[in-house]
Amino acid sequence: MGDSSVAGALVPSVPKPEPARSGDTSVAAAATTAALALALPEEAGTRAASASPQGPPAEDEGPADRDLLCPICMALIKDAFLTACGHSFCYMCIVTHLSNKSDCPCCGHYLTKAQLYPNFLLDKVLKKISARQIAKTASPIDQFRCALQQGNEMGVKELDSLMTLIAEKKRQMEQQESETNMQILLVFLHCLRKQKLEELNEIQTDLQYIKEDISAVERHRKELYRTKERYSMKLRMLLDEPTAQKMWPSPIDKASCRFPPNSRTPLSASCPGTLQNKKLDLKAQVSHQGFQRRDALTSSDPPNPPIQSGNVIARKRRVQAQFNELQEYYLQRRRTGAQARRQEERDIVAMNREGYHAGLQDFQSVLTTFTRYSRLRVIAELRHGDLFHSANIVSSIEFDRDDELFATAGVSKRIKVFEFSTVVNEPSDVHCPVVEMATRSKLSCLSWNKYSKNVIASSDYEGIVTVWDVQTRQSVMEYEEHEKRAWSVDFSRTDPSMLVSGSDDCKVKVWCTKQEASVINIDMKANICSVKYNPGSNFYVAVGSADHHIHYFDLRNPSAPVHIFGGHKKAVSYVKFLSNNELASASTDSTLRLWDVKDNCPVRTFRGHKNEKNFVGLSVNNEYIACGSETNEVFVYHKAISKPAASHRFVSSDLDDADDDPGSYFISAVCWKSDSPTMLTANSQGTIKVLVLAP
Repeated sequence: MGDSSVAGALVPSVPKPEPARSGDTSVAAAATTAALALALPEEAGTRAASASPQGPPAEDEGPADRDLLCPICMALIKDAFLTACGHSFCYMCIVTHLSNKSDCPCCGHYLTKAQLYPNFLLDKVLKKISARQIAKTASPIDQFRCALQQGNEMGVKELDSLMTLIAEKKRQMEQQESETNMQILLVFLHCLRKQKLEELNEIQTDLQYIKEDISAVERHRKELYRTKERYSMKLRMLLDEPTAQKMWPSPIDKASCRFPPNSRTPLSASCPGTLQNKKLDLKAQVSHQGFQRRDALTSSDPPNPPIQSGNVIARKRRVQAQFNELQEYYLQRRRTGAQARRQEERDIVAMNREGYHAGLQDFQSVLTTFTRYSRLRVIAELRHGDLFHSANIVSSIEFDRDDELFATAGVSKRIKVFEFSTVVNEPSDVHCPVVEMATRSKLSCLSWNKYSKNVIASSDYEGIVTVWDVQTRQSVMEYEEHEKRAWSVDFSRTDPSMLVSGSDDCKVKVWCTKQEASVINIDMKANICSVKYNPGSNFYVAVGSADHHIHYFDLRNPSAPVHIFGGHKKAVSYVKFLSNNELASASTDSTLRLWDVKDNCPVRTFRGHKNEKNFVGLSVNNEYIACGSETNEVFVYHKAISKPAASHRFVSSDLDDADDDPGSYFISAVCWKSDSPTMLTANSQGTIKVLVLAP
């Protein structure tokens, strides 16, 4: 019957029989009786199944369940209505069907809405079946609540026993919950104790390091005082020797007696006791100082510190201002030095000639260099712009091999070479370049050859990489393989004939000045912003990309990078090497980052400047990192401290520029002088300043 019902519901083209006669009412009554007969045995079977501990097999319930489905929606009948032909449907299903057609969906007999009758008994049975199905999935509490809501009678004794059972169950649950809470609390306390013990062990280890270092510093300090005492003793002995009296009478006589050289009056007669008193006073002073130092060195207390100068006080203030950063670096270096010492089998290996551990020696060097400077002082300034070009942005500024010349380039389409000593020693707002070379396009980057003083390379906005001879002011080679703007170019420090370039065409190209075409081509997926050779190798190249990463390549196998450094959140605009293993990078996420290319790990992140869209320059030396900012400031970071060590703001001195918004200018290029606290900086206004780190 189920199959025929489905077929009838799907196929609407069943021929209509003749209209039913009035005698069909008896047929409807018979169908109702048959439906009740079908439903009642099923209900009895269901009750028997619920009473049985195992229940009937699932196969026996399948046909009965299918017979209780609506032939139209194939769901359990809801609001059952019976037709004159004896079929039951959901009320909404059959009414909707009869709104379109006038036949029974099951048998095809003629049917109207007037021939529909409520099937109360079937509806009641269906509701009970539905309630039992819900009860199977309901919790005991829901079942008990449902039984009470239905008004089932229950005696007082039964309620008392039930409440006692519920109370006992509640106590068990509370006890179990308390045990669980205690167990969780105990686990937490054990974890906390373990963590604090580890922290305590670490603190005790750090305190031991500090104690050892204090002892080493005190020993060295006493040694300095002993050395100073030895010099004082030597000076006292020299004053006692007759030869010293013969060597020093003339200045002393002149200072004490002030007699003319041709006077015949004896020195002892003219100023009796003067020379002897002077010598005795000096000897007494030296002896007194010597006794003071000996007493200080032999006593348990350290010698009295000398009177502190303003420079010492300022350096102490810098230490206090960056105490947390310095503390972190000291502990990091000290722990690393201790681990290296254990690996080298003997503690003496990690000691230097002063008795310092390697970590303390390294930290002392950092502390000395960091506290030595606190500001940037201007020692020279010049204007890069000219009368024929309104655009003055300096995109690149670089020193030559000997730091005697520096070259500038930018949007003015000219490479200008200046003599550094002339700019510093001859104060003037306008300095004429010693060499000037015109180009076809705006320039983005310069790179001096570190072997040949007269060779410099440039990259421009048309993608052309050019090698120039500064002496003849002519281009030696022009490479035009890049399809878009070339942002960066760099000469190798180990092979003067090799250079590398990167472009917006997502390609890194390696060139040889002895060949007219590129020797290596690396295709990447994002724009190239910066390229840099490792200073200690001709094979390794760092590439800063717009994909927020630094790709480190071995040119002997350029198919894939050796390592990809990730951490920046925007394009990497610059990459520079501080040493063979230290790489600095700048990004438009307003951060600088320091990387270890040997261990392939990040070292430190520097924040303080602002850089969100422009190329603001990056330059490094052994200890310091300099970069520009879109606030028209230059920032200097020590490589061991994440906060700026010094900064300088460009302020226009021209009356014509006084009304301009300072925020419209930005630093566009920076360059350190080799192994020097002096640096060159330029901004988008065309102003170039020579700055030096000062206390």
